[in-house]
Amino acid sequence: MYIFLTIFLTLYGLMNWYWYRSVTPLLPPPAAARSLVVLMLLSLVLAPLAIRLLEREGHAAAARWAAYAGYGWMGFLFLSCCCFLVLDLGRLLVWGAARAGCDITPGALLPSPAASAVGVTLLVTAVCLYGRYEAGAIRTEMVDIVSEKIPPAAGTVTVVQISDLHLGLLVGEERLLRILAAVRAAGPDLLVATGDLVDGQMDGRDALAGLMAGLRPRLGAYAVTGNHEWYAGSQPALSFLRDAGFTLLRGERVDVAGILTVAGVDDPAFVGRNGAADQEDELLSRTEPGTYLLLLKHRPVVATGSRGRFDLQISGHVHGGQIFPFGFLTRLQFPLPTGLSRVTEGGSVYVSRGTGTWGPPVRFLAPPEVTVFRLRHPGTGRR
Repeated sequence: MYIFLTIFLTLYGLMNWYWYRSVTPLLPPPAAARSLVVLMLLSLVLAPLAIRLLEREGHAAAARWAAYAGYGWMGFLFLSCCCFLVLDLGRLLVWGAARAGCDITPGALLPSPAASAVGVTLLVTAVCLYGRYEAGAIRTEMVDIVSEKIPPAAGTVTVVQISDLHLGLLVGEERLLRILAAVRAAGPDLLVATGDLVDGQMDGRDALAGLMAGLRPRLGAYAVTGNHEWYAGSQPALSFLRDAGFTLLRGERVDVAGILTVAGVDDPAFVGRNGAADQEDELLSRTEPGTYLLLLKHRPVVATGSRGRFDLQISGHVHGGQIFPFGFLTRLQFPLPTGLSRVTEGGSVYVSRGTGTWGPPVRFLAPPEVTVFRLRHPGTGRR
C-alpha cells in the first residue's frame, strides 16, 4: 500500500506540475499570486489522503465537499494534461520538421501557449460538465447467450449484472435509486454483483443496503469481492453486502434451481495473487461438465488453467477507462476489451464498464451500464 501511495503521489504531483507549467502564461506575474496557485495544487495533490482521513474520523460532510473538489480536479487535470500533451507533441513535430529544413513557420501552425491554455481550459470544462451528466446516464446492455447446457424447460433466464458502484461519498442514494430502477426494469431472475460495490467508510450506509435488499430476484442474488471491499474495511464491507441481500461467493459455487451453477472467487486484494489463483483452480476443478457455469470474478483476467472450464465469466474493475483516453492505459494491464469476448478454448468473457464511478464523478465516452444476460436453450424462443 505504501509503495502504491508513493507512486500515485509522485505521478499525480508531476501531472500538477505539468499543468502549472502549461498555464503559466495565464497566471498573474506577482510571485505571491503564483505561490498561492502552487499551494492550492499541493493541497489538491494531498486531497485523496485528506478525504480518507476526514471520512475515517466521522466528518462526512467535510469529506464529501473535499471529495467533490479533490476528485473533480483529478478528472479536470487528467483531461487537461492529455490535451496539453497533444499540443506539445505537435509543437515538437513542427519544430523537428523546421529543423530538418521544411518550409514551416511553427507559430503559424499551432496556437500560442497562452491561447492553448485558454482553449484547453474551456474545452476540458465543457467535457467535465458533460461527463457529469454521462456518469448518471445508465445504459442497459443486452447480451443474448444460447447454450445447450441451459435446460429447455427453464425458458429464458435473465441474469442482471451490476459492478463497480463504489457506493460512498459521491455515489449515494440518488444514484443508487437510478441503478435499482434500471435493474427492476430488466426483470432479473438472478442478480449478480462483480465487486467494488462499496468505497470508503461504510458507517451510516444501512439505508443503501436496505434499498438493494428490496430487489429480491426469484433465483437469488450473488456477489464476489473486489479490491475496494478490502480498502473500505473487509468486515464492514462484507457485512454491507450481506445486508444488501447478496450471498457472497468466496471460492464457492452454488446450484441455482438446477438451471446453472454460479461460482465466485475472491479478489487478490483479499487472498493475494497466488491465493486467488489457487482458489479459482480448486473451484473450477470440481465443476460438472454438463452444467452451465457462470463465473463471477472482479478483475477481467482469464487464468490459463481456467480456459475451457467455464461457460461465461463476467467481470468489471476497469470501468471502460471511465474517462477517455484513460482506457488505453487500462488496456495495457487488462487487455480484454469491454463487452463480450470469446475464449479460444471455449466459453466467453464479459467485461462491464461498471455502474458507478471511482474518483472523479464524471465519465467520458465510457457510460455506466447495467448488463442483462438472457440465457436460453437453442430450442427455446426469446421471452
